[in-house]
Amino acid sequence: MEDKRQRSLKAWCEAQTGTAQPALEVVSGDASFRRYFRATDGRQSLIAVDCPPDKEDMTPFIAVADAYQQAGVKVPSVLAVDQQHGFMLQADFGQILLLSKLHPRNARQYYQQALQILPRIMQVTTTQTGQLPLYDHALLKRELELFKEWLLKTHLSLSWNADDEAVWSAFSDTMIDNALNQPQVGVHRDYHSRNIMVLADDELGIIDFQDAVKGPITYDAVSLLRDCYIEWPTAMIDELSLNLREELIAQDLLAASIDEQQWQTWFDYMGLQRHTKAAGIFARLAHRDDKPGYLQDVPRTLGYLKSVASRYAELSDYTQWLSERVIEQWELK
Repeated sequence: MEDKRQRSLKAWCEAQTGTAQPALEVVSGDASFRRYFRATDGRQSLIAVDCPPDKEDMTPFIAVADAYQQAGVKVPSVLAVDQQHGFMLQADFGQILLLSKLHPRNARQYYQQALQILPRIMQVTTTQTGQLPLYDHALLKRELELFKEWLLKTHLSLSWNADDEAVWSAFSDTMIDNALNQPQVGVHRDYHSRNIMVLADDELGIIDFQDAVKGPITYDAVSLLRDCYIEWPTAMIDELSLNLREELIAQDLLAASIDEQQWQTWFDYMGLQRHTKAAGIFARLAHRDDKPGYLQDVPRTLGYLKSVASRYAELSDYTQWLSERVIEQWELK
């Protein structure tokens, strides 16, 4: 059933395109307040975006889209904008998510292709509105706290005690230091198989980049390779990660003095921070936003946390705490 904003968006699309619109086809609603619909200009399909201005600002998307295009990153062209009402028309990248194409036979090829885009994204640290926001201590801390507040306390009803706080604080400090000690580059911030489209010529198109920041050099790589929605063999992930290191050194985006062990630790710890955040967001989406389907992705993130942390002796207290206080409670839920 059409709501008032959808009807207004349809009328706006007709005014912009000069074409009568059939009922707008819902493409998706994501983990935000934005909604996407398929429209037409009479010749080709377009994407109509509903972004309520009291909930989200469209400016970052428009600014990052322009900067990414100038850097040679394939993103949807913005065709028309009404920021007052929160409406936008953009090019349609089709319906094929990278996630739907991935298979053991082609995963390495697609991931190599996606990784080749990252140096261009890394070079975008400013847009027409100024420097990208910094992925600073405060933001990293807020993201980690989502895990404690939404997954542990809200979803698992964990009774938080001093021992929990001691392990959690030490873990959080380690994750934040790891992120801040890396080279700081342009970061998409949600670079994974649901935000990469496979286009008609097998080229990859990038979407959902409005939260781009300047932050840790390993962030987008671990987001892609240790995807919250699909999992691949550790050996393949490690190989692709180290191949990226070599490419970044070749492009002068990473100092040659950063050896494989240092890079791998940066990469692994960055993944721990991201999966901690993601698990918290999935719980928040379920409880605050009434989107319980996201809970099905929590076990994969917890699995990543346990398997990666267990690689590091210095995280043994955290690994034990995670197993006993979090994973066991999740399995009993």
